[in-house]
Amino acid sequence: MCGIVGYVGGQSAQDVVVAGLRRLEYRGYDSAGVAVLADGSLAGAKKAGKLVNLEKELKERPLPAGNTGLGHTRWATHGGPTDANAHPHLDNAGRVAVVHNGIIENFALLREELTGRGHDLASETDTEVVAHLLAEAYSSAGDLAEAMRQVCRRLEGAFTLVAVHADEPGTVVGARRNSPLVVGVGDGEMFLASDVAAFIAHTRSAIELGQDQVVELHRDGARVTGFDGAGAETREYHVDWDASAAEKGGYASFMLKEIADQPKAVADTLLGRVGTSGALHLDEVRIPPHVLREVDKVVVVACGTAFHAGMIAKYAIEHITRLPCETELASEFRYRDPILDARTLVVAISQSGETMDTLMALRHAREQGARVLAVCNTNGSTIPRESDAVLYTHAGPEVAVASTKAFLTQLVACYLVALYLGQVRGTKWGDEIRAVVRQLSEIPRQVEEVLGTMEPVRELARTLADRDTVLFVGRHVGYPVALEGALKLKELAYMHAEGFAAGELKHGPIALIDEGLPVVVIAPSPRGRSVLHDKIVSNIQEIRARGARTVVIAEEGDEAVVPYADHLVRIPAVPTLLQPLVATVPLQVFACELATARGNEVDQPRNLAKSVTVE
Repeated sequence: MCGIVGYVGGQSAQDVVVAGLRRLEYRGYDSAGVAVLADGSLAGAKKAGKLVNLEKELKERPLPAGNTGLGHTRWATHGGPTDANAHPHLDNAGRVAVVHNGIIENFALLREELTGRGHDLASETDTEVVAHLLAEAYSSAGDLAEAMRQVCRRLEGAFTLVAVHADEPGTVVGARRNSPLVVGVGDGEMFLASDVAAFIAHTRSAIELGQDQVVELHRDGARVTGFDGAGAETREYHVDWDASAAEKGGYASFMLKEIADQPKAVADTLLGRVGTSGALHLDEVRIPPHVLREVDKVVVVACGTAFHAGMIAKYAIEHITRLPCETELASEFRYRDPILDARTLVVAISQSGETMDTLMALRHAREQGARVLAVCNTNGSTIPRESDAVLYTHAGPEVAVASTKAFLTQLVACYLVALYLGQVRGTKWGDEIRAVVRQLSEIPRQVEEVLGTMEPVRELARTLADRDTVLFVGRHVGYPVALEGALKLKELAYMHAEGFAAGELKHGPIALIDEGLPVVVIAPSPRGRSVLHDKIVSNIQEIRARGARTVVIAEEGDEAVVPYADHLVRIPAVPTLLQPLVATVPLQVFACELATARGNEVDQPRNLAKSVTVE
């Protein structure tokens, strides 16, 4: 959600921090700020609105030169997006500066204590409380890292904190609980950030921070402890994408670039999944095969776009493993008292690996004795670390807030999970599994083929820019695709869009259809599930008979839908279960083009953030 950058080294801290914040703009934010240690004191600036507002302020009133600093882009939780509520926050003496991601749940009580002791708090935020508490703790501890540990033991909630103190000009201290924070290891310089994208232009060496840990950075290294002060083990890893992967590469938006990236992202996710013996394997598996063979139920938990991937995973898992599979919204999961035990496998899907709703669902599942397998795009993030097995999607950085390539790679990962379970449990022969993997290996070429035929879709989108509503319908795996198409239009175009199971139209939603209403239909293959195809043709006829404008996505060779399609979008013929991988792409292009035609900023839709780290 919020972007955090900290730096200590030989470069201008202001330049490094502001450049890092620029790379984190995709997370969504409503204010930005920076603070630098210089000449034994703190200097800073912060402004509501886009980062350009802060940059203008810094140009007009430059900060003194310093080699230690921190910065932040905020997504408002406590208090509106104002200059006063923007981070960093300082104590009354102006000696401590703090930036924060997450929510401190007991801040009201702490704030009351502080005001009772004479502290004057200038903002509405929960973060400012930490600055004042750190100042108090530092006055007795005389050490910023120890002061941070003392303060963290008093805080409740989810938080990442990064702080500097004017009395320690070569030190940056960070802490994390249920919120992302990663260390960048450079040559004579160190970085702290909520995402490696912030420092990837300087170093690809990173260190994972675990739960409830404090890190103390100096130019020559890092020291990590628990909140209790005990030493903590860390793991250094190499980031396998470079700075150019987070640039637009000549495209008008990150979203367009990431839609075009999908063939490579799918191919990378498949790379190396079949070993020399012909067996399928995941990235990290800490679940013994005999435990997987005893699983009697699979539960998929996810949010938003990842939830739609989970809905499709249900079809694949049940078909391939013959295990019952439920797909749950992670935000609702633990509140309905789900039935879980040691024979339940929970699959947690998250692009960032920090989605708070999904993380809390994961923890609830583990408390009930279930095993957890994570599908994630971010190495070293919290959800993979707290899971029993991991399959990384290798999509590279997804900068646009609305997900595209992460969704397709999540689908591929879910198919691989289903095949892996089928392999371990013996419900599929090795040659059957390899046949599906071969089919999956054709998908990058087929997605590329779809991308090359999208100009009519763009033209159609532009003609619909003034419409108020678009409906999406599908059957079988086409139903989650319809939901995803509607979600993309909501996220990007800010218009009313709904997805329905086509068979449910006659049970109420058909009342919405009137003259000229655009309805997008995802037609299943007539080869794989002919009965479903016959029914979708009937649905299209019902829709068109009521005056709707039908947009039909159908595979090559499907002629039965032609008489009933006002607009026909062709996709390659693929196996039924794999159709979402090609059918989703036109819907992404459609939403992106329609939103652009309406003058919207597609990379950073209003009110949204890339990684939702609060519940």
